[in-house]
Amino acid sequence: MGDKLKILVVDDDKDIVEILKYNLKNSGYSVKSANNGIEAIKKAKKFLPDVILMDVMMPEMSGIEACSEIKEIEELSNTIIIFLSARSEDYTQISAYDAGADDYISKPIKPKVLLKKISNIAKKINSEKNLSQILNLGNIIINKEEYVVHKDKNEIILPRKAFELLFLLASKPERVFKREEIMNHVWGTQVVVGDRTIDVHIRKLREKIGDKHIRTIKGVGYKFKS
Repeated sequence: MGDKLKILVVDDDKDIVEILKYNLKNSGYSVKSANNGIEAIKKAKKFLPDVILMDVMMPEMSGIEACSEIKEIEELSNTIIIFLSARSEDYTQISAYDAGADDYISKPIKPKVLLKKISNIAKKINSEKNLSQILNLGNIIINKEEYVVHKDKNEIILPRKAFELLFLLASKPERVFKREEIMNHVWGTQVVVGDRTIDVHIRKLREKIGDKHIRTIKGVGYKFKS
């Protein structure tokens, strides 16, 4: 698999968290954890997980409440949320699905079955990512497999971060990407960079592909216009 699937494990039972983290990390996934709904939301905003494995009953904020809030966050709207819960009543499961859950697994958890389910999810996500590695936007073609851009059949080579910034914006033309979202996607949450870093890269992109394709939305962020 290309990039590691990112999984956030959320449960107030530390033993369950450790067991899940151990099995998931051994299977090659990138894993972080949280112990309640409030912490889950904070971690999810920074980590941007592909999958969240979440308990229902937790202190401070339940998994169902956290699920509802996470699904309202634009950059997390496609995150797959799977509930792992000892509660098997119909109304609890229905509440979970109403909140936006993608699946509901009853405890006790069977690690091998869970890992197989995660493996299938990883294959699906990876397949979808591979389908969108080449963006054809009129006179501009952005090829992430080769990290190269063609404009009017002329090849443009960009530094890696500049390319990733362009690819992110162009992946959803006309959508406004907030500065924080751009920073998290391109530079990651573990890297500290200056406030002007994005602006410098935007200026370089405009020099390469022209001013008309990247629009500044004052006080918010940037968008790509084909």
